[in-house]
Amino acid sequence: MGAALSERDWAILRSVDQHRFLTVRQLHDLHFNELSPVSGLRISQRALARLRQWRVLGTLERRIGGLRAGSSGLVHYVDVIGDKLLRTETGRPVRRRYTAPSRTFLDHTLAVAESHIGLITAHLHGKLEVLRSEVETAAWRTYQGIGGALLTLRPDLYMETAGSVGGEMVSTWFLERDMGSESIPTLVKKSREYASYRSTGIEQEHSGGSFPLIVWCMTATRAATAEQRRSDLRSRIERDARLPAELFRIISPNQLIELVQRGGDL
Repeated sequence: MGAALSERDWAILRSVDQHRFLTVRQLHDLHFNELSPVSGLRISQRALARLRQWRVLGTLERRIGGLRAGSSGLVHYVDVIGDKLLRTETGRPVRRRYTAPSRTFLDHTLAVAESHIGLITAHLHGKLEVLRSEVETAAWRTYQGIGGALLTLRPDLYMETAGSVGGEMVSTWFLERDMGSESIPTLVKKSREYASYRSTGIEQEHSGGSFPLIVWCMTATRAATAEQRRSDLRSRIERDARLPAELFRIISPNQLIELVQRGGDL
C-alpha cells in the first residue's frame, strides 16, 4: 500500500499523525495551498476521499459546522492502514488505538493545529520564517523538580521563527491555546510550571542562554468573555512575584502572526 501513496499522500498522513485531528480546510491549507481556492478544494477533497477509501485516514462522526457542512466539515484521523504504514516507516512497535475524542479535547486540538498551520501558511507566503516547530507531545519537556521528582512541561506548541524570511533575529516560543474552559487560577498554575522549568536552566543550555517567550493565545465563546479573561490573566501574572511577567504574551488568536513577525512586541 505504501508504494501506492504519492509524496503528497505521505505528507498528508504525517500531518494528521502529528496533529491527531485535522479538518479538510486545514489539510487544504497545508498541502494544496499552491492551487486556486476552487480547484484546490476540489482536488484536496478527491485526494482525501481516496485516502479514506484505503483506510489510510478515517473521519469522526461529528463534523465541524454540522451535517450541512458536507464533506468540507469532515475531521480526519489516522486509520488502521495509515497507522500500519507509519509504524513500518518509523519502527514504532505499538499500534495507536483510535478513541472518539470529547468535544472539549477535539476543539482544543483543532485550535492548536489552527495556530500551527496559520504560522506555516504565513511562512509559505513569505510573511515570516518558521525554522522549527513541534506540536504537543513533541514539544513537551521532561525535567527534575524539587526533590528529584520527574516532571513534564506540556506546551501545546514550540516554535523557532524569524520575523521575516532570512531574518537574522530568531525567536523561540512556547504556545498555549486556551478555549475559555479552564479557570484563571489554573492558567496561573500552568504559568508557574513554565517559571519552574525556566529555573532549571535546561532550555537555556540548548538555546544560547535564552528562554522562549510563553504565549497564551486565548479565546472563548463570546468575544467579551475572551477579552476579560485575557485581562484577568495578564493582571494575575503581573501581580505574582513568582512569575517573570516579561516572558509572557497574552493575545487573541488573530494577533499571533503579528506577534511572531515583531519578535514578541505588540
